[in-house]
Amino acid sequence: MAEVSLQNISRRYGDQVALDDVTMTVPDGAFVVLLGPTGAGKTTTLRMVSGLDKPDVGKVLINGEDVSRHTPAQRNVAMVFQQYSLYPHLSVRQNLAFPLKSPMLRTPEDEITRKVAEVAETLQISHKLDNKATELSGGEMQRVSIGRALVRDLQIYLMDEPLSSLDAKLRSDLRIVLKRIQTSLGATMLYVTHDQIEAMTMATHVGVLDHGKLVQFGPPREIYQNPVSIYAASRLGSPKINILPADVFPAAPGGAHSIGLRPEHIGIGEGAETRVVRVEHLGDQTRLHLSLNGHDLITLTDPHSPLAKGDTLRISPQSPLYFDANGDRIT
Repeated sequence: MAEVSLQNISRRYGDQVALDDVTMTVPDGAFVVLLGPTGAGKTTTLRMVSGLDKPDVGKVLINGEDVSRHTPAQRNVAMVFQQYSLYPHLSVRQNLAFPLKSPMLRTPEDEITRKVAEVAETLQISHKLDNKATELSGGEMQRVSIGRALVRDLQIYLMDEPLSSLDAKLRSDLRIVLKRIQTSLGATMLYVTHDQIEAMTMATHVGVLDHGKLVQFGPPREIYQNPVSIYAASRLGSPKINILPADVFPAAPGGAHSIGLRPEHIGIGEGAETRVVRVEHLGDQTRLHLSLNGHDLITLTDPHSPLAKGDTLRISPQSPLYFDANGDRIT
């Protein structure tokens, strides 16, 4: 595997700034997830690493070598997309073997057979090897798509929202499969998603992007607990962090414009009076939708809570995060 480093990467498409002076290192063997809304620069970052696009400014280094002007084939990387991109007239076995039959690789037939069998077993599709791609379910097709990358000995695996078109159950299953594969292979992965659950459960590091700028980079727990801004704080957490005016509770520090409270960081029993607007019973927990002086917020409580719409209760902040008028963290 490989360490991948982006050094002061900038990229424009006409008048649009896609990446703006991005510097980031994907450690060898890491699972790095890029988070941000559409247009933040996530896919462009993958394209810079893959060689599908080249930076206007800056360098891409793989294991210390500047590959900024290398072709995708010279970089020895693979990209898995949201859409499956399989050859419909070929069997699963043939789809998996196809990358290994490249004239550049010249992989022996016995090696192709071995690698296809290993990957199929890892992805739990061995029983589908002789099926045509058109005979597969969506989840099976995406497994084959991922498998076509895994059969090769690559420096880094690039994945652009590979699970987003699947239903919730399949996404959950494949998250576990992908993380298990990445850990067992010691693979370096750079993964794009909108799904903060994927980021929290799979990533060793998260990169938060906003309009082409890298806002924060680090372990997901660190970003969750110590975000540098409201924007970074809102990228992780479900339900999302509550952002309220700083003066809704006493003792805000000087310069504080907003207070951020994770749903689990709201104490119930004393403090400011709120009204229950809605109650969601989720089995393992109950979500309370509250109104505090006209401001909406969500907190968590006991799964057997007797509270109902219209009830009142008092709340107080625990482990609050404060932000200035620009949305930057006050520490």
